[in-house]
Amino acid sequence: MGSAQSVPPEMRALAERTEQIEKLHRRFKQLSHNRKTIRKEDFDTIPDLEFNPIRARIVHAFFDKRNLRKAPAGLAEEINFEDFLTIMSYFRPIEMDMDEERLENFRKEKLKFLFHMYDADYDGIITLQEYKNVLDELMSGNPHLEKESLRAIAEGAMLEAASVCMARTVRGWGGGGTMWKGIDIETKMHVRFLTMEAIAHCY
Repeated sequence: MGSAQSVPPEMRALAERTEQIEKLHRRFKQLSHNRKTIRKEDFDTIPDLEFNPIRARIVHAFFDKRNLRKAPAGLAEEINFEDFLTIMSYFRPIEMDMDEERLENFRKEKLKFLFHMYDADYDGIITLQEYKNVLDELMSGNPHLEKESLRAIAEGAMLEAASVCMARTVRGWGGGGTMWKGIDIETKMHVRFLTMEAIAHCY
């Protein structure tokens, strides 16, 4: 009689990936109402996402052509299942067999995704104003903070960002990598998207 231990590791990995893709396909069909594509308004069916302070940016990221690897700028009107898988790949967990090179590329892809969320005008640069806009959105989701406290937190973060880039901009993707240096992006950036109670996180 066989056992799970007798199954080669690569076969177990393939089975796990197949199961993950099947789950994502069910979720895709759920969101699209069995259509072949998803549009922005379909994300309105995710109740918990409604309360995320950066909801609009998260939804925007799914249609950003940079993240879809289709163009250096612009938004797609709709995405198919292959596009959906491309976006979800940014949130996949670390694989235990990753070597240093793969792990570094894995981290860079996640950071690029984050960079695009800040770089709203597609110019490859995060200005301090763009950075502040995201901070304002994040802080606005905390009802326990008064306006003055929000302003102080935002200004402190802005000063830290300015000290990193030594200018009014974080230039290009490389600056973004420096800006988030030290963040455990491999495990902190994820999205719970397999149930109807799904909520996206990026923190």
